[in-house]
Amino acid sequence: MPARIIGMIGVAPPAGEATLHVIEGGLSPQYLVDFARAHDEAGFDLALVGYSSSSAEGFLVALHAAAHTKRLGYLVAHRPGFVAPTLMARKIATFDHVTNGRLAVHIITGKSDDEQQGDGDFSPKDERYLRAAEYLELMQLTWSSELPFDFCGQFYRVKGAASDIRPLQKPHPLLCFGGASPAALAMGARWCDVYAIYAEPLAATRERIAQFRALAANCGRVPGFNVSVRPIIAATEATAWDKANRILAAMTGKKGWSRQEEARGPVDNAGKRLMSFALAADVHDERLWMPIARATGALGNTSCLVGTPEQVADALLKYYRLGVHSFLIRGFAPLDDAVEFGRELIPRIKAGAFAVDRECAPAVLAKSEHALSSR
Repeated sequence: MPARIIGMIGVAPPAGEATLHVIEGGLSPQYLVDFARAHDEAGFDLALVGYSSSSAEGFLVALHAAAHTKRLGYLVAHRPGFVAPTLMARKIATFDHVTNGRLAVHIITGKSDDEQQGDGDFSPKDERYLRAAEYLELMQLTWSSELPFDFCGQFYRVKGAASDIRPLQKPHPLLCFGGASPAALAMGARWCDVYAIYAEPLAATRERIAQFRALAANCGRVPGFNVSVRPIIAATEATAWDKANRILAAMTGKKGWSRQEEARGPVDNAGKRLMSFALAADVHDERLWMPIARATGALGNTSCLVGTPEQVADALLKYYRLGVHSFLIRGFAPLDDAVEFGRELIPRIKAGAFAVDRECAPAVLAKSEHALSSR
């Protein structure tokens, strides 16, 4: 399976040399175009458009970027609950058509109660996941129903719902999600296609994949997996570690989005997991580097892989061998790093994934033949 490479585009130039997050700070249409084109030319498959309760609206950001790029797809973060699910289904289908199938959707239920309340949602977190599951069910009914339908759930009720437009991608654009709570996992196992996790040690990642595969299998689904990580690369390993420590020094006092600046630590279960690994050791599996996660409170994608491009690509391919076929990679100098990743990292990841597939093909074929012969 080809490796999918995802970046992340920001909407305004960063304020400093080492940037933690790129989704706040106003909007510069030309910078957005330049950033998206850099990803397009670098060979990224998708670019994440993030969401916060103060940032520019993600679907409009992605639509503007799509109009100025050739092949890059957009993974747009969406929080269920603020737009009616039937309308959201039509919005996604419309976007999918006007961009010729260049859309994926990342379902998020909110980072923290504080941050969620900025958009007027005071629902407790577990309730938000229940609502999101019902939301996704109703969206998918809207895409698949040939005739008007009724729906009556705990959070949503419609009568005679219908859509004149179906997604261009069948059965619908890729639906991703993240989270580590039981409620998040239950929602994702039933309704989403890809489980997105932060880069953790390989043993922990192997365990998470096995657990979620079993959960999804109970729902009759076979999920994909994405790992999000911050590569820090340089021509030599020593130079890469020096670069990593300079970035760490620039992170002093940075905590994340504006509504998280007062947070003393992780605000969600995924962040708590990340922080536990950061507290256990600075380095796991030779080059998974955790001090930035610890210094910034693990308030987002802050685990790093440090080394030469060859070393970091090899480290990512170890996750690929575990069944992770999608990687969200972004740096701390966002635009410049996207260009460098396209030159130094993406070709190595994609070629390496192809080599792994060729290496594994005989074993997969032999297993299939054995299964057929034993019937």
